[in-house]
Amino acid sequence: MFLNFHTHHAIEKDSRAIQNVYNHFERISNVGKYSIGLHSWYLKEETWKAEMVTLKECSINKSVLAIGECGLDKVCKSDFTLQQVAFAEQIIWANLINKPLIIHCVRAWEEVFYLLKKSYNQMPVIFHGFTGKLTLAQQIIDKGYYLSFGRALLHNRYQQLLATLPLNRVFFETDDFDISIETIYQTAATALQIDINSLSLQINTNATDIFGVNFLEEYD
Repeated sequence: MFLNFHTHHAIEKDSRAIQNVYNHFERISNVGKYSIGLHSWYLKEETWKAEMVTLKECSINKSVLAIGECGLDKVCKSDFTLQQVAFAEQIIWANLINKPLIIHCVRAWEEVFYLLKKSYNQMPVIFHGFTGKLTLAQQIIDKGYYLSFGRALLHNRYQQLLATLPLNRVFFETDDFDISIETIYQTAATALQIDINSLSLQINTNATDIFGVNFLEEYD
């Protein structure tokens, strides 16, 4: 079995996955594992504060492992100043409840790094769906953060990039794409020239380190 670090699809029974929820946080349950956050795409000045209140109430649930995806996106239509305010508040909240941050970032890396520092973040940070260059990946790793790779890993240049990174700093995901997590793992294992079971064990160790959850035992 393979941990799917980030998916928007409903989690099947006994699936080792973290389901992302970006609205209607009250629908999460005690079954499965979740991340919840205010996504940059959907922020509105008139509603985000109320949504933040609900997020705080629901994120205390033990089945919620992380805050996010949250972050900054210079391509979407949401007001960028509002994005920064909402992101900073989520960083602060994640630190108050001791939960990692799953971050969505599009063309706003320096601003994201700045807000993490300004908000005195001490929680693990995972940038999901990474599609940046090697220099950026190395910068993220050097800061002590993590990267999660999805469908982009089917492209050779991301396989080459992955092979340069420490395995204790990566995860794999399907996001909202129609692709199996096993395909992602198999692609990664081939690129890394290791067997797929060893890769799965390492990713589970990474998850245990930051979430305190052993996914291989949790669903046995």
